[in-house]
Amino acid sequence: MRQYDLAIVGAGPAGMAAATEAARHGLNVALLDEQPRAGGQIYRDVDRVVPLRGDILGPDYAIGKGLTAGLAKSGIDHIAGAVVWAIEDGFRISYSRDGRGAQIGAERILLATGALERPMPIPGWTLPGVMTAGAGQILLKQSGLLARDAVLVGSGPLLYLIAAQMVRAGTPPAAMVETQTHTDMLGAAQHIVGAIRGRTYLAKGLKMLTEIRRAGVPRYAGATDISIEGTERATGVRFTHKGRNQHVACGTVLLHHGVVPNTQAARSLGIEHLWKTDQKAFAPVLDDWGQSDVPGVFIAGDGAGIGGASVAEIAGRLAALQIATLSGHLSAKECDLDAAPLKKARRREMAIRPFLDAAYPPYSQALSPADSTIICRCEEVRAGDIRSYAKLGCLGPNQAKAFGRAGMGPCQGRFCGLTVTTLLAEANDASPDETGYYRIRPPLKPVTLGELAGMEDGNQDAAE
Repeated sequence: MRQYDLAIVGAGPAGMAAATEAARHGLNVALLDEQPRAGGQIYRDVDRVVPLRGDILGPDYAIGKGLTAGLAKSGIDHIAGAVVWAIEDGFRISYSRDGRGAQIGAERILLATGALERPMPIPGWTLPGVMTAGAGQILLKQSGLLARDAVLVGSGPLLYLIAAQMVRAGTPPAAMVETQTHTDMLGAAQHIVGAIRGRTYLAKGLKMLTEIRRAGVPRYAGATDISIEGTERATGVRFTHKGRNQHVACGTVLLHHGVVPNTQAARSLGIEHLWKTDQKAFAPVLDDWGQSDVPGVFIAGDGAGIGGASVAEIAGRLAALQIATLSGHLSAKECDLDAAPLKKARRREMAIRPFLDAAYPPYSQALSPADSTIICRCEEVRAGDIRSYAKLGCLGPNQAKAFGRAGMGPCQGRFCGLTVTTLLAEANDASPDETGYYRIRPPLKPVTLGELAGMEDGNQDAAE
């Protein structure tokens, strides 16, 4: 089994930046990622796509090319197409690649697993033709495909980015059904000082809104009672806007109301997590360098708390500096000198976050869905089922598995976990921290017996 100084899981901005920084200080680094090419979700397939669709995706997307270029440095083994399904004691990492299982070992681990789009369980969200807005963007990045006459539903800056990209591609959305309210915007005003510090982001947002407005895309802000129509597939969106019932016909619906940390790998290691009220999600407890309460395990990027691509890159570099110091490749003084401008930049980049969290909160009717709404797609468990479990004495998500298999499907609770926690907390008049989350165990992703049988061969040279 090949041994490394540092193993990084995830080749997004945090993982790529950390790998480059660690290699620069002499560490032997393995970078594992599920995708065939580096970039993560934000910079997915950036080297190939920028020449093809860079004008549509915008200059921020092209920034990823600088990070992928850093991976060519000596000492970085980029193990692409690797699905990590277990991280065990002694930091033995098991993964599948090309139909075979394999393992590597590491002195330290950096989890850069990024974020997940927050599920938006509303009536009709499981119909064919309904997907997350991020999935729609992946189609554009990788294949140049965009749905015509799609309706974008939800809230947040990503919704504006995707709408603007659709406009540039010549397939503007049929409508934008937005859930943030005037009251939310007024509440966000208390964070205006931070917003001014992050005025670059405000300027980008205003530019995107101008593009959307000029394209004549109808916008319905403050929408409630949203449902997706259809029997065999989505045929339209119904909602209430300013007290009036509205309907928009469409064949594709793109849902988005924020992103949340992907905590599955961190939880499998027993790392402490706490509920973040501002982002209505769990996040790992970390120090200023991204170090967790499990010795040798660091977390960087959106998996540590939502901050965006620039913050993720900075966090990756900071974690790598501390890891290099603990490994004896860098003195504490040199570490602090290199880290000072990075920490300053992180504070500047994060200044706008409280404003955005307050201005674009998750859609409340999706956080606590109606009883008839499916919340666990894998096992077809409905919100009413979870509430009924609470009446029978169910206190947390792990008990909910026994009551009705919620969280026991292929996704391992990635998409229903936060909803189950919220519903049980409400029903039991408890806090999310008291209610808890699913206990995550390997395998983190489905693995076949064939992949396990091929484990021995896969061990011989993991990176080749």
